Amino acid sequence: MKDLKYQTGFGNEFATEAVEGALPIGKNSPQKAPLGLYAEQFSGTAFTVPRVFNKRTWEYRIRPSVLHKPFQQIENGNWQSKFDELPTTPNQLRWNALPMPTESKDFIEGIQSIAGNGDVFSQVGIAVHIYACNKDMTDRFFYNSDGEMLIVAEKNRVRFLTELGIIEIGSGEIAVLPRGLKFRVELPDGEARGYICENYGSQFRIPDLGPIGANGLANPRDFETPVAWFEDREGEFEIVTKFGGNLWSCEIGHSPLDVVGWHGNYAPYKYDLRRFNTIGSISFDHPDPSIFTVLTSPSAETGVANCDFVIFPDRWLVMEDTFRPPWYHRNTMSEYMGLVYGQYDAKEEGFVQGGGSLHNQMSAHGPDLDGFEKATNAELKPQKLSDTLAFMFESRYIIRPTKFAMETDALQANYYECWQGLKKNFGNG
Repeated sequence: MKDLKYQTGFGNEFATEAVEGALPIGKNSPQKAPLGLYAEQFSGTAFTVPRVFNKRTWEYRIRPSVLHKPFQQIENGNWQSKFDELPTTPNQLRWNALPMPTESKDFIEGIQSIAGNGDVFSQVGIAVHIYACNKDMTDRFFYNSDGEMLIVAEKNRVRFLTELGIIEIGSGEIAVLPRGLKFRVELPDGEARGYICENYGSQFRIPDLGPIGANGLANPRDFETPVAWFEDREGEFEIVTKFGGNLWSCEIGHSPLDVVGWHGNYAPYKYDLRRFNTIGSISFDHPDPSIFTVLTSPSAETGVANCDFVIFPDRWLVMEDTFRPPWYHRNTMSEYMGLVYGQYDAKEEGFVQGGGSLHNQMSAHGPDLDGFEKATNAELKPQKLSDTLAFMFESRYIIRPTKFAMETDALQANYYECWQGLKKNFGNG
């Protein structure tokens, strides 16, 4: 699998077949599908959504998806969809990286819920999880009925073998798996860790560019969607689904990853965050952090996101007479941040790779004491921020930490102290 193949573009109408002749010509559901296959439509939106937003894919499968035994509810493990266990604190929160598991855990078993908002039944909001796993999913498959999953790889590679092809990502890359997509996960490096945004709301899309113009930020051609690939395996297998906030399991006598050809625009994709075309100021001040938005999940209110996925990658800082790090602010949006690698310029200590922070709406935050002192007194030459990648899941709704997140040893109880040395300078200059 070293030579995985991808199709480029965001939201394209793709057509791909693993066996020549698997796709019918001119008809989606002919009386007899080619090669003895079954035609099945995989819909990500209502049929009547305007064409520009309509998402659907026609699959040509060895067996239809209905062929399985009944589902039975199973234990949810550490995966949560309700976030009302504790009162939500307005305090700033920060966590160290969670340790890798010592016992055997696959990708689904290794998911630990950290925070979330909204409701899976109302189809609004997000959940934030950490995955830490060390076992391949071989005869076990999964699909999420509650939301799409944006995976940010932090430690080592993760390979998603899906019904629409194979995606592999490593540190600095993301994958987006649509709601309802069946897949299993392999770990080429033996273990892996990273972040997940489970999006209950509208599907992620690339943001409009407005006055930026036609180019910049995440370019559509840099997104990659897999080509058709399939398994024709029979045996005793398990499908797990997350439905209505709970996990359910059923038996199936064959691999559900048996799509020989498909065409459509509802498909998984990957993106290398190092390809992001960063926009910034070349005079003074700097634009709002929204300028770093890779993907957005809009809400019903124009311009206010259910979730924005924002990154802070390598970039040049050249602004004159400017406090260059992110300024002190209070925001109507709630922000969960993670660090994939390197240092974040506003928090050089304490904000660690694989860790996270949560600054909820109207909770003040900004550079720590060291960051403020350095930025205030620095000689403002052109500066390259290199080998750094932080990201943010930003939501219009309060992000509510789980009981685990508030009680784990990874929570930094003294996070607030990083600002306590800030002193009064008024009247001194």
